[in-house]
Amino acid sequence: MPVSVRTRRVVASIAIAVVALAAGLTTAVSSAVAAPPAQQAAVALSPDAGPSGSTVTVTGIGFPKKSVGTLTAGSIMLEIRTTGSGSFSKDIVVRGTAGTGVAVSATVGRTFAAATFSVAQTDSSTTPSPTPTATPSPAATPTPTVAPSPSPTVSATPTPSPDPTTLRFGVSTPSGASADAELDAVTALMGEAPSIVLSFYDFSQPPPIADLASVTARGATHLISWEPWRWGGGIDQPAYANARIAAGDHDEYLASWADALAAWGDTVYLRYAHEMNGDWYPWAEGVNGNASGSYVAAWNHVRSVFDARGATNVKWVWAPNVPYPGSAALGPLFPGGVDVVGLDGYNWGNAVSWGSWITPTALFGEGIGALRVLAPGIPIVITETASAESGGSKADWNTELVSYLDAQPDVYGFVWFHHDKEVDWRISSSTASTDALAAALAARRS
Repeated sequence: MPVSVRTRRVVASIAIAVVALAAGLTTAVSSAVAAPPAQQAAVALSPDAGPSGSTVTVTGIGFPKKSVGTLTAGSIMLEIRTTGSGSFSKDIVVRGTAGTGVAVSATVGRTFAAATFSVAQTDSSTTPSPTPTATPSPAATPTPTVAPSPSPTVSATPTPSPDPTTLRFGVSTPSGASADAELDAVTALMGEAPSIVLSFYDFSQPPPIADLASVTARGATHLISWEPWRWGGGIDQPAYANARIAAGDHDEYLASWADALAAWGDTVYLRYAHEMNGDWYPWAEGVNGNASGSYVAAWNHVRSVFDARGATNVKWVWAPNVPYPGSAALGPLFPGGVDVVGLDGYNWGNAVSWGSWITPTALFGEGIGALRVLAPGIPIVITETASAESGGSKADWNTELVSYLDAQPDVYGFVWFHHDKEVDWRISSSTASTDALAAALAARRS
C-alpha cells in the first residue's frame, strides 16, 4: 500500500483511457486475390452441461497463432498454447452451483472468447474437493510493525477455504507469508482459513521459496508482491529507475528469481511494481526520472527475462491503485498479456486530514469498470483493501464489501490488509468489525 508521503488518495471519478481491443487472424495472399475475412475467435465445450466437477474439453479457434494464453472456468485457470492455425484443445474441471451457468473463457493476448457450461442438478453425490487456485493479494510496505496476534472472537470451528466458485478471502499480515501464528489468528477470527496470502519483497531479497512452501502447506495461494526498489531508501532511487531495469542493469538478479521460481515448478502469482498509477513509489512515471512509457518497458523486460529462462509457471498480476483525482491514466500503463488484474483501494474515512468516508461500491466501481475495458475476460482480484474506523461504521463497510464483490462475476477474491499502520486497518480493530466480516464471509458460503 502507499507510503505515508503519498498525495491525497481521495477516490473520485477520473477519465480512463479506453483501449479498443480487437483481435483476429489474417491470411497472407497475393495482391491479385482478395484476402478472406478474419476468423472470429470462438470456443466450444464438450460436454456443455453436466454436474459440478465435470471435466470439459474446451476447443478454441481463431486465436493468435503459436501463442500462450489462459483458460478460465470459475476460479480455475490453466495455461493454453495455440497451434500454427490458432486453435487449441484443453480439458478443464468446471464447478458451480446446480442450476447456474459457469463462464468458460479463453484469452490469448488480446483475443477473448467464452461459452457457458450449464451446471445440472445431481443427486446427493459428493463433489470432489477443490484444488486451491491462486489469486493475488494486497501490498505491504517495508519493515512493518508487528502487531500482537488478536484474540479470537469466534468460537466456531474454522471452515476450510470455500468452493472455488465462491469469492475468495485473502489476507496480508505484518510478519509475512510464513507467520503461521498470525494466519491462524485470522482463521480463528473469521471462521475460515484465508485462501490467498499476500506478502512483500523488495529487490534486495532472494526468491521466497520457503514462504511459497509454507503457504502451499496451508492449502492457500501465495500472492507475491515484488517491489523494484530498496525499502527505506525513499522515492528517489536512480539505480532502480524503470530505464535501468529495462536496460538490463538488474538482469542477474531477475534471472536468480526466474530460475528459482521455475525450479519450484508449481504456479506462482507474481505482482510486479503495483500501484503504478500513483506517485508514491519509485517505479511511477514522473518520479525518480521515469519517462512516459518507461513503466511498460521495464515490465516487459522483466517478463522477457522470465520467459527466456523458462519460468512459464509464473502468472503475472498487474495491479493499479483505484483511480483518484490526479492519478495517471491506466491505459498507457497496461502492459497487456497479464494473467490476473488487481486493484488496491482503502477507505481512509476521517482518520487522515484529507480523507472522507467512501463506500466499497464507490471505491471500487470505477476501477473495476476500467479493468474490464483494458483486460476483458481476465480474472479480477482486489489485491489490497481495508477500512478505517473513523468516519462511519466499519462493520457496515465490511458487510457491503463482501456483498458488492460477491455480486461481480469476474471478481474472484479480495485480500484484506491486516496491519496496524497509518491507521488500524486490522479486521480486529473492533469487535463489531470482526463480527461483521466473519458474518459476511459465512453468508457468501451459504
